[in-house]
Amino acid sequence: MGSASSMLTQYDIEEVQEHCNKLFSQQEIVSLYQRFCQLDRNAKGFISADEFLSVPEFAMNPLSQRLLKMVDGLNFKDFVAFLSTFSAKASLQQKIELIFKVYDSDCNGKVTFNDIIEVLKDLTGSFMSDKQREQVLSHVLQEAGYTRESSFFLEDFIKVLGSSSIKMDVEIPVD
Repeated sequence: MGSASSMLTQYDIEEVQEHCNKLFSQQEIVSLYQRFCQLDRNAKGFISADEFLSVPEFAMNPLSQRLLKMVDGLNFKDFVAFLSTFSAKASLQQKIELIFKVYDSDCNGKVTFNDIIEVLKDLTGSFMSDKQREQVLSHVLQEAGYTRESSFFLEDFIKVLGSSSIKMDVEIPVD
């Protein structure tokens, strides 16, 4: 499994299934491995940021630069574990943890006003000015009982998003 050109054994498939909490079937893992090998153009056994950007849907995502920090250099097992968050079978907790990591770009365990502004900037681009983003976010935070100085931790994200029905599902085509 180290070299992208090698074949997956039954043991490898089961090991990857365990690594991703059995959120993908064996057939889906084989399909993901084929896609992984296509992306790993130099057969290094991991996917670089440039290789991830070769996926049009990924490159077009306004949060792609933030996601790249999470996926650059993933081997196959970690690639599947990352994608498992997008499985329909993934828990809401797993999805919220990924969302938190997107906002917590400096990996300090908290999300600040400025962190949220940066994500909003990625999402809205030139459709909103910096001043408009700050006004909207300040208003939303005030309505929720927070201030610009408030920090949000994973527990806060779980509390706020835990009762929602977040849809982050991808379908794995199986040959």
